[in-house]
Amino acid sequence: MPLRAGLAPVFFACLLTLFVCEPSVAATVPQGFTDTLIAGSLNKPTAMALAPDGRVFVCEQGGTLRVIKNNALLSTPFVSLTVSAVGERGLLGVAFDPNFAANKFVYVYYTALTPTIHNRVSRFTANGDVAVAGSETILLDLETLSATNHNGGAIHFGPDGKLYVAVGENAVGSNAQSMSNRLGKMLRINADGSIPTDNPFFTTATGANRAIWALGLRNPFTFAFQPLSSNLFINDVGQNSWEEINLGVAGANYGWPATEGATTDPRFRSPIYAYDHSEGCAISGAAFHSPLTPQFPFKYWGAYFFADLCSGWIRARKPDGTVIDFASGISQPVDIQIAANGSLYYLARGGASTAGFVSRVTYTLAAPKVDITANGSDGPVTLSSTGSLRLDISFTTGGNGGLASAEIYIGLSTSSGVFWVDPAQGFTPALRRAHVGPIGDFSLAPWLTLQPGALPPGGYTWIILVDDDTDGIPMGDYSDFVVTMIN
Repeated sequence: MPLRAGLAPVFFACLLTLFVCEPSVAATVPQGFTDTLIAGSLNKPTAMALAPDGRVFVCEQGGTLRVIKNNALLSTPFVSLTVSAVGERGLLGVAFDPNFAANKFVYVYYTALTPTIHNRVSRFTANGDVAVAGSETILLDLETLSATNHNGGAIHFGPDGKLYVAVGENAVGSNAQSMSNRLGKMLRINADGSIPTDNPFFTTATGANRAIWALGLRNPFTFAFQPLSSNLFINDVGQNSWEEINLGVAGANYGWPATEGATTDPRFRSPIYAYDHSEGCAISGAAFHSPLTPQFPFKYWGAYFFADLCSGWIRARKPDGTVIDFASGISQPVDIQIAANGSLYYLARGGASTAGFVSRVTYTLAAPKVDITANGSDGPVTLSSTGSLRLDISFTTGGNGGLASAEIYIGLSTSSGVFWVDPAQGFTPALRRAHVGPIGDFSLAPWLTLQPGALPPGGYTWIILVDDDTDGIPMGDYSDFVVTMIN
């Protein structure tokens, strides 16, 4: 593989395989966040999934699917598979059935040995913390492998209930453009392994290739669906120059190997974001922060979190397309998941002297702190159409005398969009600041009282943002929200 001159040996290794580099272990997270180790002692982990009941299932490359329960790594694996774990092969993906609570189905992507070495998607049935013996159901057997790298491996259910499977081109670039195999593609299948008839190439491809949903990918190791919008973002590990985030579109061609990074070629879909190898060399991890559980400050609401394995950072791409730093110094991050409560989990492979581990990042800032309540409650409040609503706000800087220069935004998110408080005009769809200038500590005090019938039935999220600057950009350094439902 041709390489740019001057690449350090560790960089060279990262390009050859997704699991070689060894950055430092200690993680640095932004002010107000806490990084808590959940479980260590993992052996070359590759992917994870959060169960609806809070357990964390972690793939180890050698074939064991481990379970973390109540912040402890269980000694007995959920299942132990016989795999080829050479290079980037092995147990590479795990997903839960959308109806897991009822059917207990767990899906995995791994490199099988027979009848030839190839990647496979299978389903197992859970019995508590272990798989039911003999419950494996093979759903998908992919083409025989030659090279040991570029396997992809991520699997996730989409909002449509279909199982999406990311497959690498097995280090043969031409595979990504061929409709005669499923390598270098994003696949879409039904939960039972059959092929949906509405797949984009169902009528033009033949046989198993009708599972192809998108093509032109090199090594799509991770991807994620966005809550609410259902957008799909695909991380494609690059070769010499660029790491890509691609918007998943049925029938799209992302151009590999003809192009890498941004392109103007009308045959191919350009990435929505790409970074060059001065910043990293192997994109990994994929998770959207859900605006339904905005535990994090406003600037992260709805953001897409992604990582670089070699550089050891996690960044966030905001809905407006800007990318901001989030965490650094992580020893080979390979996966990211957002829990139901809005906290962020990351899986790190570890280094030569450090085993793999799962860590959780939560927002725990005590001060400065802004608070908004509805009828005295921080939790969701349900009102009848005949009930009044009182909103109270408070702000504390922990006794340091307040902020000399600050701005406050107060917003209302509705089914019709977001409306902002203008001191002169009331609520307006245009972005407005409710306050600009110094702000001191003040106790919880009435801010707004709405009489019965002031709002039609529906769900409303009240937002307050405080920034310690006055640049007119609502970053929400300190933010809070409260949800009200009007029947």
